[in-house]
This record gives sequence, C-alpha cells and structure tokens, in this order.
Amino acid sequence: MEPIGLYLHIPFCDGKCNYCNFFSKCANSEQLSLYSEHLIFTIRDWGKRIVREVDTVYFGGGTPSLLGHDRLIQILNSIFESFQVLDNAEITVEVNPTSSDDLDFSLMKKAGFNRLSIGMQSANDNELKILGRRHTAMDARRTVERAQQAGFDNISLDVMLAIPEQTMDSLEHTLRFCAECQVQHISAYILKVEEGTPFYKMKDQLLFFADDEQAAFYEQTVNTLSKLGYPQYEISNFALKGYESRHNLHYWHDEEYLGIGPSAHSFIDGQRFYYDNDFQHFYDNEIYEESAGGDSEEYIMLALRLTEGLVFDQYKARFGKEVSQRLIKAAERLEQQGLCNVTDDNVSLTVKGFLVSNAVIAYLLENT
Repeated sequence: MEPIGLYLHIPFCDGKCNYCNFFSKCANSEQLSLYSEHLIFTIRDWGKRIVREVDTVYFGGGTPSLLGHDRLIQILNSIFESFQVLDNAEITVEVNPTSSDDLDFSLMKKAGFNRLSIGMQSANDNELKILGRRHTAMDARRTVERAQQAGFDNISLDVMLAIPEQTMDSLEHTLRFCAECQVQHISAYILKVEEGTPFYKMKDQLLFFADDEQAAFYEQTVNTLSKLGYPQYEISNFALKGYESRHNLHYWHDEEYLGIGPSAHSFIDGQRFYYDNDFQHFYDNEIYEESAGGDSEEYIMLALRLTEGLVFDQYKARFGKEVSQRLIKAAERLEQQGLCNVTDDNVSLTVKGFLVSNAVIAYLLENT
C-alpha cells in the first residue's frame, strides 16, 4: 500500500478577506481549544481505523497559525502517536503574517514541522488593502526571515493575480520580492470574484480585469518566475527544483489522502467521502460518502493540471492499458491551436491551454 497524505482543516480566521469564499469562522481562545481537542480525538480515532503510512501532513485553513504553536504541536504529536509517519515526511502548516508573531518557529521546527505556506498575496500594500488583508509586505518578509532563522528551508508564498489596480510593474515587483525572500515555492492564483464574498457585492464599484487581461498577468507570472529560477509544475504552482509540494502532488497524481475537519475531503481505498461545512456535524463525527474515485477519467483530469501532463507509461502502469488513440488525436487538434503539446511520451497543456484548462480537459475527456 502506498503512503497517504493527511490534511487537517483549521477553519478559523481573524476576519474574512474580500475575495474569500472558503469555510471559516472567527473564534475565541476557548473555541480554538475545543476544536483542537476534538481534532486530536478524531485523529486518534482515524488512526485506529486506517493502518497506512503517512508521507505528507498539511495543516490548511482558514488560518492554522491562529491556533498558536502549542496547539499546533499538540495536534502534530497526536498524529505521530496515531499514524506511522515516515521519517522524511513533508509536514506543512499555513501561516498568516498577521498571526505569525505569536508563533515560536524554533519550537515548531523541533516538533517536526518542516514546511511553511505563507499567505502573502501581494508585495504592494495598496493591493493588500484592496484584498482586505490585514498585513503589510514587510510583515510577510519579516515572517519569512523569522522562519528562516529558526531553520525552515522549505517555504512557500501565495501570490494573487489580477487584483484591482494591479499593474504589470506591481506584479513584477511582487514576484521579484518572493525571489528576494529566497523562498523555495510560489503559488500564484488568478483572482475569482465569487458569490457570497465582499468583492461580489463590490463588483460594480471596483474595476475587475477581463479574461484577456487576466491572461496577460498569468503569462507574465509564468515567464518571470521561470527566469527567476521557479519553473512551473502545475497550473498555479512554481518551485525550485526538488521543492514541489509533495502533499498537493498526492491530489494531482490521484493518490489517496485523508482529510479531517469541516469541509475536508478524503480519498481512501477507492472511495471519496467528506465532512460538510458544519462544526456540530464534525463534533458529532458525521461523514458523508461522495462516490468511488480513482477511475481513468479522474486520473487524466488531474494529471493534465501538471506541466508534465498525462504521461503514457504512468497511465499504463496504473490502469493496465494504453491511452486511447482517440484522446491523442484530439490533443493533436488542440496542439494546432497552441493549447497542447503532444509527444511520444505524454500529452500536456501549454500556458495558453492552462488559461482555459476546464474547457480543454473537458474536450479531451469527451475523446477518451
């Protein structure tokens, strides 16, 4: 049995950003402690039910750093006690610069955390204010520096593209700021204005960029980060060689993982299941079955998010059959439009193809 990834959802924030539609709530110290205690109880329960090695652990949110280092370490210790965590496991925690000052990075590193994902979004303070962030660019730099001084040498920064009032120059500044911080990984996401967010209510008051303008920001990001030594390996992710997110690669390789917490999803023993967006349901240990997973179409869909794309040998090893010639022919038609690359070894999307990935992947799946 292959090792699994373990995801812990920490659904708390100190306020809602203007673009965010993730499930999260504000909470006081008592509520944070109650949640942590139940999370530990649930981790131990799953540890009795699933006997699998774990090679990645990811604390996501929300804002996991709001829990503070003591609670985070207690939760991590419960994972070590409940699961067979491999010695070289990648153990990530998401950190917000506004809550990082209360974290003792040295204690966290000693406890086993070895990767940080820091929510920066922009290195321009005016753009941070528009996004509703409560930190400055210098707060983000100081967080990175404090982590590096504590021994963290695998750090990711989040960046957002097509922010209202963003320019090509301000985006370039943000990307070079990341490189100057000497981080190993950068995630870059195009802003989406989604229902239920403050931005959706402000959509007639702010100037949001059209699709072709968003595409220009995205293409600049890919080109600039490549020149800075951060090649793209997934639609929204870039890394120094060897520092790709091992946890997220579980998802994109359609491998198995266990998610714990409200809104967390899992894929174990060929089945997908999830906790819904309700704290009480989580405290009552209610789990909802979704569907079977891991079929060939799902595998193709996820593989095409990666720059390596659908690798024919890997597909054959997984499913015992060749990639269909019909799909390859369809990909060759898209290649003529600059959306795909087709070789004897794989089918992959181009930067232009990534910009319309949903449509491209849907077309290829129609031709499996």
